[in-house]
Formats: sequence, structure tokens, C-alpha cells
Amino acid sequence: MRFTKDHEWIELNGDIATVGITAYAAEQLGDVVFVETPEVGKVVKAGQSLAVVESVKAASDIYAPIDGEVVETQAALSDHPETVNEDPESAAWFAKLRIADPAQIDSLMDRDAYEAFLDTL
Repeated sequence: MRFTKDHEWIELNGDIATVGITAYAAEQLGDVVFVETPEVGKVVKAGQSLAVVESVKAASDIYAPIDGEVVETQAALSDHPETVNEDPESAAWFAKLRIADPAQIDSLMDRDAYEAFLDTL
């Protein structure tokens, strides 16, 4: 699993990357009440909005950590947005992307680097 400074995580399985938000991000958001996942087929660049999460505190964009094409979304989050709070780094993934440039993965943080980054916040 790799991480961004915007608190997204990405997990690789061949040329497919699963994307979600970290436990830290879910905690900062508070109770999630709405999730909008992207359309299958959407092509995104790293840093572009991929999904939207609304909580009792705020609405937040979820950004694509890498370039890719959406090949699957987690439609169940629409009916069960609380999953983002309950299991943010596993069951509450937002989308699966076909990776456009595998080299981009190297620029993301591993768990230790992400934990060290959190200590600076």
C-alpha cells in the first residue's frame, strides 16, 4: 500500500490500482453521510478529483494518486457511506484504476513514510 500527502491510499494488483482514503482522513472528516464515486471509463490524471465524500463537517474531493482509467467503482458506498468511517483502508475503497504509468507509484509514500508525514501535521 502507498499513500499521498492528501491522505489517499493505493494498493496494486498487477496493472490495477485500488484507491481509497486513509484512516487519518476518515477520522478528520467525521461521520461520512454521502459518497459519489466516479463513472467507469473516466480517465484521470494524478491530482485530479476522482470522487467526492460529504461528512457532517464538510464535502471533500478525493484525488487520483496516479494517472489511470476507472475500471470499477465501489457502488455500495452510495448506500452505506458509513463504511468509509468503519473500514477506510480496506472495504471502503472508491475506485479501481488501470494504471497508465507504473513509474508514478514510486513517487508515493510507503506506510512508514506516511506515518512520519502524519507526525509533522
